[in-house]
Amino acid sequence: MKYTFSVSDEQNQDRIDKCISAYYEDLSRSYVQRLIEEGAVLCNDSPCKSNKKVSSGDRITIDVPESVIPPIEPEDIPLDILYEDEDVIVVNKPKGMVVHPAAGHYSGTMVNALLYHCKDLSGINGVLRPGIVHRIDMDTTGSVIACKNDAAHKEIAKQLKEHSINRNYLALVHGNIEEESGTVHAPIGRSERDRKKMAVNVRNGKDAITHYQVVERFQGYTLIDCKLETGRTHQIRVHMASIHHPVVGDKVYCTQKPPCKLEGQALHAYLLGFKHPKTGEYIEIKAPMPSYFTEFLSTLKSF
Repeated sequence: MKYTFSVSDEQNQDRIDKCISAYYEDLSRSYVQRLIEEGAVLCNDSPCKSNKKVSSGDRITIDVPESVIPPIEPEDIPLDILYEDEDVIVVNKPKGMVVHPAAGHYSGTMVNALLYHCKDLSGINGVLRPGIVHRIDMDTTGSVIACKNDAAHKEIAKQLKEHSINRNYLALVHGNIEEESGTVHAPIGRSERDRKKMAVNVRNGKDAITHYQVVERFQGYTLIDCKLETGRTHQIRVHMASIHHPVVGDKVYCTQKPPCKLEGQALHAYLLGFKHPKTGEYIEIKAPMPSYFTEFLSTLKSF
């Protein structure tokens, strides 16, 4: 498959391998370098080296060979199951676990574990994401719902699209949020400066709304309850960083370091409420916070 793009002003004088991996986030820099060595990358129709500096307007062409997706195998990985019946399953995902297989993560994912535990999952999202209707980041903990059949999948996906599913997160953020509650309403899209990041992007972003309420205050930190009205990639992390209260421990959108060791980012999907896809009964499930999060809060209280 061939990809073609023109170098932006922001990427002027970047190395070509960095420029490509930033533009196409699914292509790692090491993989791009290998493609360059194999002559599969052209700059203005000419072969080049990985350290070539590109200029604004340069035309880059990448010929990416068709990838072979390895079979996704069931794996006997323990799951913290919060709710399960014949139609859906809700899992309290731990830190560090990827929700579904993707490049670089074809094993050890929540899907691998679900395939072992459930045997049957909906097939709407294909072989890489069976049963998966939504996801949370690798280093975010908490509730994720998966569907065991296509009918359940369609109904839960409909509720997500209509924003009728309640999704609340606990987030510890830097700084003292002065108001007791508030809303961040700002579109989110791919960052124009760094294609690997999301950002508030008025020109190309999609509508995104996060409501928050203060739960507890600490010296220099605030614990908030965030309710998602939309579900954009990295939504809470981007929105809170945009109002200068980034999530503690976030390695992508936060430059500030916590006062003591924190094993992950302080963001936990603690509440998931939805109408059962078959019965219509409202079900609300709460996921207990991980120990590293509660221990960190206890440490802050001692300051």
